[in-house]
Amino acid sequence: MTKWAVVTGAAHGIGAVIAEHAVKEGYRVAAWDVDGPAVEQTARDIGEACVGSAVDVSDEEAVREAAARLPQAPHLVVNNAGIVRFGPLLDLPVTEWEAALRVNLTGTFLVARTLAKVMAEAGGGAIVNLASINGIAAAPHAGAYSASKAGVVRLTEHMAMEWARHGIRVNCVAPGLIHAGMSDAIYADPEVRRVREGAVPLGRLGSAEDIAAAVLFLGSEKSAYVSGQTLAVDGGLIKSTLASLPRPASVDSVGFAEA
Repeated sequence: MTKWAVVTGAAHGIGAVIAEHAVKEGYRVAAWDVDGPAVEQTARDIGEACVGSAVDVSDEEAVREAAARLPQAPHLVVNNAGIVRFGPLLDLPVTEWEAALRVNLTGTFLVARTLAKVMAEAGGGAIVNLASINGIAAAPHAGAYSASKAGVVRLTEHMAMEWARHGIRVNCVAPGLIHAGMSDAIYADPEVRRVREGAVPLGRLGSAEDIAAAVLFLGSEKSAYVSGQTLAVDGGLIKSTLASLPRPASVDSVGFAEA
């Protein structure tokens, strides 16, 4: 049986790689992106199993129309579309705040809800939302991005609870320091890259392929009993706070009983 996947924000970066990997896993992919020409080219590059369409995920009518063009209910939906609006909160324009929430959070809601209705009628499926470690741990000058991605984490749990009875699993992937797509500008500075790599316990930046592998796992039957979870794909970064603090060797034996 043909399985369809919908991947948003699929014109470039992580979304394009997720779409490519989904095709390799046997899906036919509807790749959606606000940049129509770019996503159509990406689909052509991936091959005939991928179809690109211009879709603004923050426009409910556009999402409905795109959903109506699908030949069948998708088995997998990946909400990857997102924008960054960084900057100190004291100076952040309200328009930038609203733009990030509209795409990152409302867009995820609109796509998931629209497609969940047809997935429920077809017997279920899997939805994977893309958040960020910025949605788990706050960072200075992350602007509206952190709040929008924290909303995605909680929205994922909310969806999972409400839609389980329809056979729909909903999970979240929170990428860490990933050298792909929107982060290219950050890693153009070799010193910034060196410092950031050094902060990751596994000693390297993540890749779009790392994220795609996690997404496809959560969309597969291998995770059939997993729902409402957020998987941080970050090389151990957000769990490593204490690892960065100095500690004298003299305390290593504290607490050991004397022989």
